[in-house]
Amino acid sequence: MTTNENAIVHLAVYDTLADWEYGFVAAHINNGAWHRAPGRFKIQTVSVGLEPITTAGGLRVLPDSVLAELKPENSAMLVLPGNDLWPTEAYQPYVEKAREFLDAGVPVAAICGATGGLAMAGLLDDREHTSNAAAFLDSLDGYKGSELYRDEHAVTDRGLITASANAPVEFARAIFAQLDVYQPPVLDSWYKLYGDQDPAGYYELMSV
Repeated sequence: MTTNENAIVHLAVYDTLADWEYGFVAAHINNGAWHRAPGRFKIQTVSVGLEPITTAGGLRVLPDSVLAELKPENSAMLVLPGNDLWPTEAYQPYVEKAREFLDAGVPVAAICGATGGLAMAGLLDDREHTSNAAAFLDSLDGYKGSELYRDEHAVTDRGLITASANAPVEFARAIFAQLDVYQPPVLDSWYKLYGDQDPAGYYELMSV
């Protein structure tokens, strides 16, 4: 559970943003249903500039805020979805902002290619983590954290959440747990519905 009491969860947006990887996070944080403290959290998008970006699915998103102006103390978490920019210089501002957040003790959540960007910067070398595959990270220059790789859908270690591209539900569950969005039994029911695809989870949530 995070100790940061700020209500804004910053979602990084950039060209080639993987639409399918952050949907559960954005929808269920902004919805407020079943939250421990309804209305506490909201999503705000952040990018290197305020120009519209184009997602992998061809959607155009207008960022809410500028990355360089974002301070860890004004955020509850930085969420980094996957993208095709992660091995390029264009992604370095997001990697350095993640470093700033982690150094300040503010959580960071990365999925798919975003984990590759963090790995190349050495940010996975001293924390348990996961990604799309161990071989993916092992192929990257600068990565020295193979002994801490875990073959799991999502891993949390000291404020850093990592997840594989095929685990958006587990990614969301880890984020909700880190932020303490739901009471634990409610989060269990949420995952029963969306992760296990068990209709019983729906009826449990409707009784909350």
